[in-house]
Amino acid sequence: MRSVTIRDVAARAGVSVATASRVLSGHPATSPASRANVDAAVAELGYRPDARARSLRKTRTGTIGILVSDVRNPFFAEIAYAVERRALQAGMATVVCNADESVDQQDRYLDLLVEQRVDAMVIAPQGDGSGTLREVLGLGIPVVFVDRTLADGADGSDGSDGSGDVSVPSITSDNRTGLREAVEHLVALGHRRVGLIAGPQETSTGRERLRAYREAAAAGDLDPDPALVAQGDFQHASGVAGARRLLDLDDPPTAIIGADSPMTLGALEVLRERGVRVGEDVSLVGYDDLAAFSLVTPALTVVAHDPARMGALAADAVRDLLAGRPASSAVLPAHLVVRGSTGPARRPA
Repeated sequence: MRSVTIRDVAARAGVSVATASRVLSGHPATSPASRANVDAAVAELGYRPDARARSLRKTRTGTIGILVSDVRNPFFAEIAYAVERRALQAGMATVVCNADESVDQQDRYLDLLVEQRVDAMVIAPQGDGSGTLREVLGLGIPVVFVDRTLADGADGSDGSDGSGDVSVPSITSDNRTGLREAVEHLVALGHRRVGLIAGPQETSTGRERLRAYREAAAAGDLDPDPALVAQGDFQHASGVAGARRLLDLDDPPTAIIGADSPMTLGALEVLRERGVRVGEDVSLVGYDDLAAFSLVTPALTVVAHDPARMGALAADAVRDLLAGRPASSAVLPAHLVVRGSTGPARRPA
């Protein structure tokens, strides 16, 4: 007969594994209702914490959980690879999980990582901080955010990490400078109607890049038409849908910016389907300097940053936390790389 696990208790109590873990460990930051539900589930299922498991919780498992937003996105794959290589050098193994840009899927993996008793986690958080994520932060497991942070005041303007009284170091990039340089480059080429396929506003990166676009567009006296912003979700299909919507406007943009690499690829696909000459009829700026972007014709102008360094620094921050040392946050530079996909604005016939 299969023994009862903490996952069984959590399911019966209607709470997350993280909450069940907090209740069973006597953590004070649990609600009376949660404690009652977990206690009832324990009694009903006959759950008995294994002495060996309790012993293991007091020691290291030698594993780090890596929870990225989308493993299909080469940017996040590079981050995960860099964390894995750095961890391996320190004698630690990694468990890579894919949130697939979904809060629900993120929460399922967070429960799994808690159940597996990983020593620490590197997380690119989804949304504005689900209840499960905030519960995990309250468990005292060392966590480092990478690329993204949680909502803070609620838009990141106050500089906090959005996790209440829990301090979470983060390794991110300078989204606002990168987007500003992209818009300024297009303004210098004579573009006045510049479209943006924006990322989800529930993410810090989505908000920062949209804000930077709007600020730079206002400074450059671009057309403020709100229809020039197509809302995407950082995935390929939304890049396709966003590009189609922008190109179908009565007065379509002469340039398009994709706020991440999958959406940029989706936009490029639509431009080619419609026979649009990239860099001549419509300029295109991408985000993330994927190797493929320099190999297409014309090569893509992009906002470049360094996912490999981001992952390495996140792993270093985890190492500091596990050693009982404070870990520093870092904002890495982003910059525009100009190639053939951007050119002078098309003049009306």
